[in-house]
Amino acid sequence: MAIQAVVESVVDDKASYDEKLGEVTLTSSPVSSDAGEPLVERLNDNPFLDPKVEAYYRGVYEEAQYECRHVLDAQLQWTEKEERRLRWKLDWHVTTWACFMFFALQIDRTNLGNALSDNFLKDLNMTTDNLNTGNTIFYLSFLCAEIPSQLISKKVGPDRWIPAQMVIWSIVAASQAGLNGKGSFYATRFLLGILQGGFIPDLILWLSYFYKSGELAIRLSWFWVAEGFTSVVTALAAYGILHIHAAGWAPWRWLFLIEGLFTLIVGIAAFFLMPASIVQTKAWFRPKGWFTDRQISIAVNRVLRDDPTKGDMHNRMGITPKALWKTVTDYDMWPIYLIGILVYIGIDTPSIYLTLSLREVGFSTFNTNLLTIPSTIAGCFTLLAITWFSVRINERALVSSIMCIWIMPCLIALRWWSGTSVNAWGTFAIINVLLSYPYCHAIVVAWASRNSGSVRTRSVSAAAYNMCVQAGNIIASNIYRTSDAPKYHKGNDILIALNFASIALFVLTKYYYKRKNTLRERKWAAMTPEERETYLNETKDEGNKRLDFRFAH
Repeated sequence: MAIQAVVESVVDDKASYDEKLGEVTLTSSPVSSDAGEPLVERLNDNPFLDPKVEAYYRGVYEEAQYECRHVLDAQLQWTEKEERRLRWKLDWHVTTWACFMFFALQIDRTNLGNALSDNFLKDLNMTTDNLNTGNTIFYLSFLCAEIPSQLISKKVGPDRWIPAQMVIWSIVAASQAGLNGKGSFYATRFLLGILQGGFIPDLILWLSYFYKSGELAIRLSWFWVAEGFTSVVTALAAYGILHIHAAGWAPWRWLFLIEGLFTLIVGIAAFFLMPASIVQTKAWFRPKGWFTDRQISIAVNRVLRDDPTKGDMHNRMGITPKALWKTVTDYDMWPIYLIGILVYIGIDTPSIYLTLSLREVGFSTFNTNLLTIPSTIAGCFTLLAITWFSVRINERALVSSIMCIWIMPCLIALRWWSGTSVNAWGTFAIINVLLSYPYCHAIVVAWASRNSGSVRTRSVSAAAYNMCVQAGNIIASNIYRTSDAPKYHKGNDILIALNFASIALFVLTKYYYKRKNTLRERKWAAMTPEERETYLNETKDEGNKRLDFRFAH
């Protein structure tokens, strides 16, 4: 691992390294007697125990004006019980609220599907191809907004930018109640894409301030559990709202208005519930903050010991054009970006057309919304299971490929099973199993964050990866065409081919990162201790380009 390599390089000889790598008893910052036994630390778990490493990073943090730099304490120790309590607080205050904001995003991003189960297309005199065009506009604008949004977020702080985004897009979302044709539909699709683009990577950046890299995947998996929960809640809400016939409005207009106003309230609340960092939770409306002074120290030091580079920028520090270019051209991140483009198409296309497909085989408007619930609930469980399994065995690429293996039989059935046009419940069963897939998105997002190697790269890589996902969404939105309805044989042929390619891509990505690690390990092993120390002190390599950095796979 990179940290172990750094520590080994600054110890005079291998014998003293082996001696220091053993258990270390710390004497300062003692824990209270009722806190339990102190944690036993190893040198490679706390790189700051080496004076040279500590001095180097103190200089970096001071130069960057990192907001938590004053809390760095190489000698701090704490108990497992204290860390569990801290994680519980973080999960309650940070992850829970992040999931609730994601819930609000999904309401405004997916309520179009609920509207489609009503007479949305007929009322606006639109076709399926017009719907495809609107979705393409949304995803294109969403994609184009990703990196600009991330740059704004890094400059002004995600705690300010995310609530502002939410308030503005909620107003646009509610205004969809007044749509009068494809022109206004295209306009609102464009505005929603621009305003919502960047929200997810902005939120991931904010979460990374509070959690260690190994903890991020599980927390991100709850994002998409929140997405599933949103689908269940909005399906039930749509069942009720679509019964409303008041003021001469079609029910789908009330759907957009009511849900837009709800997310507006969430956006306003976000201004008060998103602190800038661990050390900035106190405010006039929250005078005691979230943590005690000791908990703040533990929270900061455990994050920095896990990844010292998280302090090389402060949370109001913008990214220069040169740094942006360097990050975008980081070819070692491209395999993950390619995964974002390709692997979700096989699930996105059937998801987009779920409600239309169920209507086409004879289900009513109200039953269609209710029938989306089983696969959503099942998908929450498979998502958590695959993410937990990935973390448990420390494997990303091959575990993520399970998603593609899962959906393959369903795509084949949709392509060649003749019952799709006459057997309503059979069609429902196939689509239900397909959309219960174990979603690997949380694994890949955390994977991209882990392989970034610096705050600069991490800030942009999350946006770049999400741009690639939106590019995949654009492709997915145009695979099923009106001329291919209702069986979509040509479209399903394409999905099957892309799914085979996705499985191969996961395998090749794992091979690429393993090969990179092997080559770096050989170069590092061939260097003398003096050469390693010279490299660490003088190298211009940054982030994942450093010789002592190892890629996760």
